[in-house]
Amino acid sequence: MQYKRILLKLSGESLMGEQGYGIDANRLNDYAEQISEIAALGVQIGIVIGGGNIFRGLSGASKGFDRYKGDQMGMLATVINGLALASALNAMGTKSRVLTAIRMEPVGEYYSKPVAIDALNQGEVVILAAGTGNPYFTTDTGSSLRGIEIEADVMLKGTRVDGVYTADPEKDPKAVKYDRISFDEIYDKGLKVMDLTATTMCKENNLPVLVFNMDVKGNLKKVLSGEKIGTLVHP
Repeated sequence: MQYKRILLKLSGESLMGEQGYGIDANRLNDYAEQISEIAALGVQIGIVIGGGNIFRGLSGASKGFDRYKGDQMGMLATVINGLALASALNAMGTKSRVLTAIRMEPVGEYYSKPVAIDALNQGEVVILAAGTGNPYFTTDTGSSLRGIEIEADVMLKGTRVDGVYTADPEKDPKAVKYDRISFDEIYDKGLKVMDLTATTMCKENNLPVLVFNMDVKGNLKKVLSGEKIGTLVHP
């Protein structure tokens, strides 16, 4: 395997599958199977999952919700997704643990770096829920923070597209995919890979980000095996 310890960022929206809301059981099981497959190969896995399939703080704020409360609701949405993923993994015989950035025992254990590292070293998949525990931060920033804290070799950003393009490939048929791109180039070209806080954190802490399509079954193992799929964003 190319990487020993990874931080896998999953999109909450992708969990909707074809439903348009909530959690699609087939998509959830696809994810759990891919994660179980690489866990069995000895890869240490930390996971941050978004909550956009249930609630997004920013969109809530635009509809009249207070941003502070909206973001707290979004954090709880990530916990719901984390519990669902942990349940699916456990059903496949893959040990997992949910750590939350906000105290909510017995729903999840309160996050700390030593607890997370210890669980990873024991071969457990560690699901890091509730973002950073603070409003005004996205789950991208939460992923960057946790990836740095658990000393991951790379952040794997599983999305609905197969990498970083010159423009949105869903809107511009002429968009060209990058195989590799630097964080500075992302700034200069104004590409929306992650929010600027997350991008800056990864750059300053030398955490590379590999963007790939998680919705194609088997892609996670291909990335870890060194196959040239997705886009590597490097410091």
